[in-house]
Amino acid sequence: MGSGELEPGQLLPPMRELAASLGVNPNTVAAAYRTLRERGVIETAGRRGSRVRPRPATTARGSLRIDAPAGVRDLGEGNPDPALLPPLGDALAAAARHEAAEPGLYGQAPVDEDFARLARAALDADGVPDGPVAVTSGSLDAIERVLSAHLRPGDAVAVEDPGWAALLDLVPALGLRPVPVALDDDGPLPGEVQRAVRDAGARALIVTDRAQNPTGAAVGAARAAELRRVLAAHPGVLLIEDDHGHGFVDAPLHPLAGVTDHWALVRSVAKAYGPDLRVAVLTGDAVTVDRVLGRQNLGPGWVSRLLQRAVVHLWRTGAVDARAVAAAYALRRDALVAALARRGVAAHGRSGMNVWVPVADETGTVTRLLQAGWAVAPGARFRLAAGPGVRITVSGLPPADLEPLADAVAAAVGPVEGRSYG
Repeated sequence: MGSGELEPGQLLPPMRELAASLGVNPNTVAAAYRTLRERGVIETAGRRGSRVRPRPATTARGSLRIDAPAGVRDLGEGNPDPALLPPLGDALAAAARHEAAEPGLYGQAPVDEDFARLARAALDADGVPDGPVAVTSGSLDAIERVLSAHLRPGDAVAVEDPGWAALLDLVPALGLRPVPVALDDDGPLPGEVQRAVRDAGARALIVTDRAQNPTGAAVGAARAAELRRVLAAHPGVLLIEDDHGHGFVDAPLHPLAGVTDHWALVRSVAKAYGPDLRVAVLTGDAVTVDRVLGRQNLGPGWVSRLLQRAVVHLWRTGAVDARAVAAAYALRRDALVAALARRGVAAHGRSGMNVWVPVADETGTVTRLLQAGWAVAPGARFRLAAGPGVRITVSGLPPADLEPLADAVAAAVGPVEGRSYG
């Protein structure tokens, strides 16, 4: 494999067959396969045998973006509206004053006491099962640490498709095997989750509770009940919930946590308070959080308590009116979806700041929109097996631009009959 004679994805001979051809004990071959699997060189899929793992992606999906030239409106980056983010001066100053009175030193608790208390109270209010609180440097950091705490290279992970581009890069980069799970406006389809867990052997499932990127899907009460029933039959599956929409969406949270042995829920402050804060709340079962904290202690140690204190100040002072921010995004999102519907274009955007438009010709649609003065995100960044589409971020879209944008999208998309998520 090191010489390149075996190609990525190539099926390896059964262990007994290889042992016979080499003239060695089958246990020797089994030990060699186990070592290769643990090092992420090969992967095993039960009766389907072992094969060489595909090479990790060398180009991140984030590079599949359209650079907006001068005069072109950029609706592809996925950033929040800066006008809806709170100023951070007072919060950082308050954190600095606290630091002056009580300097942050080695050996202190990794989680600020006030941060943990306020975070846990908000989780309790949303019905998230009780669990200890950890702090990570954003949602992706939390997800990576939870996956690494429980899984080994070659394990399968069920992921939403279409889904978050960074996550679709992260899973294979960890030596894990992504299993696509189709979704609709209510989130992952229960039958798809069942297939991924039972048939594809997924050992973990990652679900975005609301403001799903790129589709805007939000898990409703009925869908949550269905997903809990599926997961209850597979208690060994690691469940990870991404609630990055907390603080800027109007859809209620319907957590799935509590039906599997190991679970985690993460809430980033990025979209509601500022992407550069790099702070996320992580809770979960005691074993999972303990493993995350233990490994974190061996690396960075902790997320800056200065930043934790700044977030505490933002929470205490009500720096963000979550309802008003959610309403602002909903107004733009719903208006665009409705404008597209009037033009015969199906679009999805139940929550959050993105609208997903299924298309027949992704490249052509992106190119035609660029020529018309609009840069959108190509769906290839977010897809595994799902059909083509484009993502439009409405966060910075003025009302006056809605109708011209809808005209441009309708002209670029063409016939759309029968098109869905794919």
